[in-house]
Parts: sequence; structure tokens; C-alpha cells
Amino acid sequence: MELTVVMPCLNEAETVETCVRKAVECLKENGIDGEVIVADNGSTDGSQALAEAAGARVVHVDRKGYGNALMGGIRAARGKYVIMGDADDSYDFTALAPFVEELRAGADLVMGNRFKGGIAPGAMPALHKYLGNPVLSFVGRLFFKSKIGDFHCGLRGFRRDVALSLGLQSSGMEFASELVVKFTLFGYKVTEVPTTLAVDGRSRPPHLNTWRDGWRHLRFLLLYSPRWLFFIPGLVLMTLGLLAGIALSFGPVTVGEIAFDVDTLVGVSAMLVIGFQAVLFALLTKAYGVAEGFLPKTARVGSFLKSWSLERGLVISGVLAALGLAGLVASLVHWQVRSFGELDPRESLRLVVPSATALMMSFQALLGTFFLSILNIRRSSHPATEAAADDATVQDAMRARGKAEGKIEAVDRVGAGSAASVEIAAEQAGRDRT
Repeated sequence: MELTVVMPCLNEAETVETCVRKAVECLKENGIDGEVIVADNGSTDGSQALAEAAGARVVHVDRKGYGNALMGGIRAARGKYVIMGDADDSYDFTALAPFVEELRAGADLVMGNRFKGGIAPGAMPALHKYLGNPVLSFVGRLFFKSKIGDFHCGLRGFRRDVALSLGLQSSGMEFASELVVKFTLFGYKVTEVPTTLAVDGRSRPPHLNTWRDGWRHLRFLLLYSPRWLFFIPGLVLMTLGLLAGIALSFGPVTVGEIAFDVDTLVGVSAMLVIGFQAVLFALLTKAYGVAEGFLPKTARVGSFLKSWSLERGLVISGVLAALGLAGLVASLVHWQVRSFGELDPRESLRLVVPSATALMMSFQALLGTFFLSILNIRRSSHPATEAAADDATVQDAMRARGKAEGKIEAVDRVGAGSAASVEIAAEQAGRDRT
């Protein structure tokens, strides 16, 4: 089968039948071998019966949420390609041919663009049309170098096998963003076709909640971009804090009629520490994401992880600690010169604050290095572990064969032995029985 049209559904009795009939008609008119699935998320208004009567296959999805409903439908799909769309009659299911053509031409994900195809008056709230969708789409393009103009169009087509391989996890409306982000991050071909948006046919309000779901989309985009969440803000803070800190360590800085002194030095020291922590978090998050498989391994990250080591991290943290301790010793000497009496804060803090900052950064580097080293621990990194895993696999296979041939006792006696030992023991058991 070539195509499955998946429609998530929760109490869409007013429109689901119309949507299914349009999709079925489109498949017939274009000679597409396909089916329509309605992924029902617990409707209580009879939507299931209406969908079946119109020609759809209804799949019941117990776990609530837009993303859960769609994933239930995608898993149940029989088609090579999947086109998903809301069952509220706002998308034109008679115009699916452009999506199929792009998929046949080699696209892995085909997004609809409502801003290019046309949005009917009243079909999209002004807040969504002029702020929400443009801003979130811009953030998506900026963070992930995507060329998609409408990140949140609900009508889109994709290869089913690729979608299932990406480990999509979002349960709510942010599923729409996750789909685009992961296809883009992992280097799949993403294209776009114009589509239209009509006023939906429901008499009730939509399930979408403007602020809650908007925030969930933005949160997802941030969490999947350590560069923009941690690295770039942290680098900016570090740079400003370092430059200002160096200038203020030698004396007050006057800009016009404003004088910046040791109070400002304390503030820029905090900027430097926070910025350094954010940059470190970016590296750790990227390493963790790559290790867990929800972020792709890039050449730059791979090179960094390969070149970085616990020993190098210890050297860097040691250098920072030495600088900090040297500054503290200097401050004690300065205090001794004053006979351990009262000090001028404008002089003493210029030694103490940079020294304390260097010490804090040294411990941040130390802890971050240890954590990164823990992330780099892999089960497959030890050949003996791999061999044990292989033996366990062989053991299972031998146990199954031994059970069929009456040799199970020998296989069980071997336990965690090697594959060769399993075979020998099984053969011995056979000879004993003979």
C-alpha cells in the first residue's frame, strides 16, 4: 500500500465524516492505493461509527493527547507514506496529490504552507496568524537552519519508516514541532507545498489552547537546541563579564558621568560564572543528547568528544584553581602589609573577586569534566562486555534449540559460558542420552 491518511479525532462528529469522504474520494480520483485511518482518542459523540461508515479504519488510542493519537495512527498505518491532517474540515483532503508527488520524488517530509496557499477569513485567529505562527516558525528556522515557512501546518506527509525510526515522543500539540525538528536535525529531505486553511466546521471551540500550547512548542524548540538555550547566551555573558572584569580589575572605569567600580566588578564576575556554566551545560547537554540518540552526532561534537579527556579537564580546572589561589595569597599579603587592619574595599576586592571567580570556575570545570566522562562510559566500549552480550544471545538461541532437541539440561548447566562451551555441552548431553 502506498499511502495512509491519518486523522486524529476527539469528538469530531460534526466534521469527521466529511473529512474521511474527501480523503477517500481523493485516493480514488488520483488512483492512489491507500487507506484512511481515524485515530480516535476517546470520543464520546459517536465519531467512530461515522468515520467507519464513511470508509475509514478506526484505531483506538487510549493515551490522551494529539501526539499520542497521531503516533497510534502512524503505527497502525499500512502505507509507505503517511499524510496527517486534522478532522475538523479546515484542511482540504481533496488536494493531497501535491504531497504524494513530492514524496514520490524523494522527499522524506512534505509540509503544507498555509501562508502561501491561502487562509480564509476567520480561519486562523489574528494572534496566531500575525504573532504565534510567524514567531515560532522563525525560531524554528533560526535554531535548526530549516527553510520551512509554516512550522505548525497540520497537513503534512512523510515516510512512515523514517517517522517511526526517529523515536518521536511528544504527547501533545508540540508533536507538530518535533516532527519537523527531527526530520531536519537528522538530515532528511524536507520540502514544502502550498495548502489552504478554511474555517473549521465545528460549533465548539478547538482543542488548541493558545498560550499553553504555544509555550509547549517554544519549550520544545529550546530544549532541542542547546546552542541557543545555553551556548550562545552563555558565550555572550562570558565575553561581556571577562572584558568588563579585566578592565575593572585595574581601577574604576568612567563612561561619561557614570563611574563603574568594585560593585560592578562583583556583578560582572557573576556574569562570567553564569556564562561559563551555561557554555558548559551546552556541551554536556549535546553530549547527553547524542548518547541517548535524540540529537544527531555532528562532526564538530564528535571531534570535541574524541579530543576531550578527563586528564585535560583536570589540567584546565587545575590552572584556574592555581590562579585563584595565587590571587587569594596576594590578597593576604596585601592585608599583611596593612598589619591585618581595616582595608579599603576598592583595593582589596580587586584581588579577592577575580580570585574567587577563578576558583568557582575551576570547580565548575572539574565537575563538568567528571560528568562528561561519565557520559562517555559505554557498555560497548569494553570488548569483554560485548562478548558477554553475544554469548547471552547465543545462549538464548541454543536454549531454544536444545529444548527442541532434548538438550536443555546441558544448555542450562553452562550458564554464562562462551558460545563454544554451549555447543560442546549440548553435544555432550546428546551423546549421554544416546
